[in-house]
Amino acid sequence: MQRPRASRVGELEFCGIPVWAGWMGMGRRDAPFGYRLLGLLSLALWLPAVSCQCRILKCNSEYLSATSGLHVGTEESAEFCIALRAYSQCTRKTARACRGDLAYHSAVHGIEDLMNQHNCSKVGPTQTPARAQPTSLDCMVHSDAPELCNYEKSLQRHAPHPNYTHCGLFGDPHLRTFTDDFQTCKVRGAWPLIDNNYLFVQVTNVAVVPGSSATATSKLTVIFKNFQECVDQKVYQAETDDLPAAFVDGSRNGGEKHGANSLRVLERVAGQHIEIHAKYIGTTIVVRQLGRYLTFAVRLPEEVANSFEDNQGLQLCLKGCPTNERMDWRLPQPRKGGSAAPHSAFTREAATAKCRERLPVDDLYFRSCVFDLLTTGDVNFTLAAYYAFEDVKNLHSNKDKLHIYQRTADHSEGNSAPGRPSLQTLPISHFLLICSLWCCLAHL
Repeated sequence: MQRPRASRVGELEFCGIPVWAGWMGMGRRDAPFGYRLLGLLSLALWLPAVSCQCRILKCNSEYLSATSGLHVGTEESAEFCIALRAYSQCTRKTARACRGDLAYHSAVHGIEDLMNQHNCSKVGPTQTPARAQPTSLDCMVHSDAPELCNYEKSLQRHAPHPNYTHCGLFGDPHLRTFTDDFQTCKVRGAWPLIDNNYLFVQVTNVAVVPGSSATATSKLTVIFKNFQECVDQKVYQAETDDLPAAFVDGSRNGGEKHGANSLRVLERVAGQHIEIHAKYIGTTIVVRQLGRYLTFAVRLPEEVANSFEDNQGLQLCLKGCPTNERMDWRLPQPRKGGSAAPHSAFTREAATAKCRERLPVDDLYFRSCVFDLLTTGDVNFTLAAYYAFEDVKNLHSNKDKLHIYQRTADHSEGNSAPGRPSLQTLPISHFLLICSLWCCLAHL
């Protein structure tokens, strides 16, 4: 079995997919048959999957769904045995891929104990009511996600206008956080953007040019965690020159559950632009490839963004980049010959003119464009800044906050407060007037 390898920020990676310690699926946690079963399934749901094909979390979720509301010792015990046999059959189908998975072995031993405890025969029907094939009428009524799997519809009675937030990463990379803080970061290697109870997003950044601290995103991994009756666990992964229109298992929706269409991958421009719509959590993700690098943008409810444990770890979209990874990204001073860097083909005037073609407003998107051209000389970063702003226009809920402007303090010199002139900047007439007033006051 392939051993997981540790990456830079404390997560494990297996088959190229990150696995975080303490990461928990979003399945139903209240098992109906006593503390023994509750403990078993809680353990199984808490343990991370360590195989690319192991589907034990899917088996756990199906079993919990099938036994919801049943009670031991009643006429429903037969349905309980049917669910256990189906659970056992599901684990056998995934046995080869789950060798060495502790969650899998815990489930197998737990099933055997429960079947013996409740006198269930190992031979018999395995079709549970929850897995019955839908009728044609059901398909018509539920062609779209049910209310449970549509975040906005499920909130209409209580919060008709949920609050949404936005995060974006593009270019060198430049980060816009959930709180509209704008930063430029080095963050080379693998870093988590989002890590909450429903969603995990990680980017991998690589050096753009030798001898420079500039980095850009070459790989993106998105994990939608298993959620009740709506979706199975799904993983989307994109890399340079590989922007697929499907999840890693080849599917384009949330799996085999009733609300599977509440999670969909849509291809807007082949190899350049995909969108992932997760209606069950009210979330939209936009991924683009521009030149050799990827951009990321997301819109999600604040309730979803804030659904995480206190010790869940670093999230760049929530907390920004660590202080030691941030760059002073004010426009670099040009070197001799007019170019900002040896590898840049742009002078500041040329970079400004090029960025002005697509970004007429002098905001931080425009300045990030100029910065990237001076730092890397790659004209594709102009498109990265342009489309990052286009995504903000489509995804940000507050149209008054689309543009972010550089603070006055960034332009000031020394320790002078913004807008307050120093003595060196005062006209000579004002300076003489102040001296005269001071002399008069001294003789009073």
